[in-house]
Amino acid sequence: MYELVRLTDKCYYIESPAKIGLIKTGENEVCLIDSGNDKDAGRKVRQLLDANGWMLKAIYNTHSNADHIGGNKYLQSQTGCKIYAPGIEYDFACHPILEPSFLYGGYPSRDLRHKFLMAQESDCLPLTVDSLPEGMEIIPLPGHFFDMVGFKYDGVAYIADCLSSNITLDKYGIGFVYDIESYLSTLETVKAMDSTFFVPSHAEVCEDIGELAQHNIDKVNEICKKIVDICSAPMIFEDILKRLFDEYALKMTFEQYCLVGSSVRSYLSYLKDKGALNVIFEDNYLKWHKI
Repeated sequence: MYELVRLTDKCYYIESPAKIGLIKTGENEVCLIDSGNDKDAGRKVRQLLDANGWMLKAIYNTHSNADHIGGNKYLQSQTGCKIYAPGIEYDFACHPILEPSFLYGGYPSRDLRHKFLMAQESDCLPLTVDSLPEGMEIIPLPGHFFDMVGFKYDGVAYIADCLSSNITLDKYGIGFVYDIESYLSTLETVKAMDSTFFVPSHAEVCEDIGELAQHNIDKVNEICKKIVDICSAPMIFEDILKRLFDEYALKMTFEQYCLVGSSVRSYLSYLKDKGALNVIFEDNYLKWHKI
């Protein structure tokens, strides 16, 4: 873990729970794509930089989930690097309490205010085209989170959390997705994308991403069908969530309730907007039902 892997003369990645991209922008200067999940991750990255005699100039965050920005504060304090994040992700990175608050739908209890869902604050700047090194492109990848992006440089596409590995899909069943429609559109875009290497944060680096992207699309459609079938009779949210946990053999915890629950709410919104589901209000319950 935390080994440095070279893809091209200028592009690398650091093998870690959420892969970290590293790009050489000069003889001894580098930038990172994301920073890992906490201070310890940041320290290990710093050791790699020092071992190679590299100076960290900037961190480009793909999005603001804690496992991608957790090393920001430590690395910035150690190197003085600038940190950039796109769109709404910038606000979440500046104010990390927003992530557990969003997931819970209110003020989060201590069970949710920890490093896996709430990174430390860092001094972040909005991502713009002008903030990029010459030759780096921004790839819009909305869906998994609000304004997530990837980056392409020297033929390597760093594509963040826009898809999951087959192992993860089989193990967890329901991945975290904020906007289902945008997510499906992003998967179609990535499926058709041309690149020498693809570096997903939570899947193996590969030269052809098409088959994995399609598997992720199929999984979304499978979940949609399950939810519609569950709602053949009017169902409250909690019962829908329990049925899905049972069907995918998931174990309910506070974190899983928030993460999977947030995704299921997104699926319900998507299916309602598509005309597959509707709601009724009965005895002060909101119930979802198949149309």
